[in-house]
Amino acid sequence: MFKPKPIKAEIDTLIGAKSRINGDVEFVGGLHLDGYISGNVRSDPGSGATLSVSEQGCIEGSVVVTNIVLNGIVKGDIDAGDRVEMGPKARVLGSVHYTTIETAVGAQINGKLIHKGKAGPESPDSAAAGADVSPKDGS
Repeated sequence: MFKPKPIKAEIDTLIGAKSRINGDVEFVGGLHLDGYISGNVRSDPGSGATLSVSEQGCIEGSVVVTNIVLNGIVKGDIDAGDRVEMGPKARVLGSVHYTTIETAVGAQINGKLIHKGKAGPESPDSAAAGADVSPKDGS
């Protein structure tokens, strides 16, 4: 059976379990969260940055990152440029925009799952956009 490679990223920044941040966080590289952030979390698109949220970690705000490994709680939308991994205790109260997603049994998403497919000549969306919808009777 196909087993995707887990995301292995170096941790450049660690926010400890007793830390509480009120405000937006922007980062590069790897960020591991054991604490609480009340604000938006983002990294530059295409930077390859990875956000890791432990079971004790919580974010109240939107998350825009390349990769996310979630075992805690996000109360807001997630927009992952590449990959989302959700552990068994992961909770999302918002929509998840993803290219690739892996969820463990027990993970919860209370919102929409929105696939960020790449439109191309073989994409169903592009085929539908170019489909002839004129009436069959010639009128």
